[in-house]
Order: sequence, then C-alpha cells, then structure tokens
Amino acid sequence: MTITITAFERSPDGGKGLARDTRVRWALEEVGQPYEVRLVSFRAMKEPAHLALHPFGQIPTYEEGDLALFETGAIVFHIAERHAGLLPVDANARARAITWMFAAVNTIEPPILELGTAKLLEGDKPWNKARLPLVEERIRNRLAQLSTRLGDADWLDGAFSAGDLMMVSVLLRLKSSGILDEYPNLAAYVARGESRPSYKRAFDAQLAVYTGKPPTG
Repeated sequence: MTITITAFERSPDGGKGLARDTRVRWALEEVGQPYEVRLVSFRAMKEPAHLALHPFGQIPTYEEGDLALFETGAIVFHIAERHAGLLPVDANARARAITWMFAAVNTIEPPILELGTAKLLEGDKPWNKARLPLVEERIRNRLAQLSTRLGDADWLDGAFSAGDLMMVSVLLRLKSSGILDEYPNLAAYVARGESRPSYKRAFDAQLAVYTGKPPTG
C-alpha cells in the first residue's frame, strides 16, 4: 500500500527542515519505505477534507490503506513498529527507545516551542523582555539534564533509534538561538543526526518543496 503524507505547500520555516513533516520523512527514509507527499495550503488545512485526517488542522498526516494518523510522535512510532531499523529487537532496549521518543516531545520540546512563541508571536508585548530570560532558563535546565545523561555517547541508548530521531528533530529548533552551542555534546549529537544519509534525503525533499527545485543526489 502506498504511504502518503501531507506537508506545507509553502513551508513557513523557509526549507530549514523544521516543519514536522521532516520527522516523518526521516523515519521513512531510515526504514527504506517509499512515500508520496500531498501538499496542502494553509487554507486547505482548515477545510473538512483535511480536518477529517487531522482534527486540529495541522501537518503532517499519514495515510496507508485504511489507516490515517496524525501527530509526528504517533506516526514515527507506527513506522518504527512496522518496519525494522528504528527500534531495537531487545524488549528492554525497545522500551527505553520509546521512552526517549516521549521525552523528546513531552519534556524537551515544550519549552523550546515556548521560546518560539515568545519571539515570534509575543515580541511586541510589554512583558516579553522580562519573560524571555525565564523561558530560556527553562530550556537550559532541560538541556543541562539531557547533556549530563548523553555524556560522551553517540546516541541516547546504544545504537541510533526512533528516540534519537525525535530528540534530534526537537533540538534542531534551537540551532538559530545559539543556546544549543552552550552544550557541545548536544550540538555534536545533533550534527551526527544531520549527517545521516536518511536525514539528508528527508531534508533535501522538504527543501525542494520550498525552492521548487528537485532534490539533488
């Protein structure tokens, strides 16, 4: 059955790989599964046809036969469970990898998204100047904990897994802020994720949508 995902017709990130369809593309590239992409406009995302797939009117969605999914964590988990390559065979290691997937989206990502909101949507508020350092401090607290846990390891728990895919995807949102560079082992960790051929293919595919040019290589 053909896998179809949805993505922004015009990604607001400018093709930097931050739109969440990149995570799903990456997962499919990791497990070697072909997929098709249906591009949707911001207007189409709020129309009944798309809301039937994603009740909150966002991207990406995932369709495969009679199955329709939304939320990147759930989609990546489904891909990882159905295809070898993103979850360990050992039951305990598998459970730990899944735990890191949840940690990425439930513990690390929320303050990072809060920073984006503070900068992009609340920059003109009179209280923003006082709030911004508090948001950044919450991020640093989480990164310090994650940095300690990672130490000098390449990945979070042995071999690369869906947990790393989700964590790297979340941390990528911090690259432009400079905060990630304060934790050299995390910056190197993200760079390792970006250097994976599967990530490069996913990134190039998303960038091609923004530029209108086909991926190279």
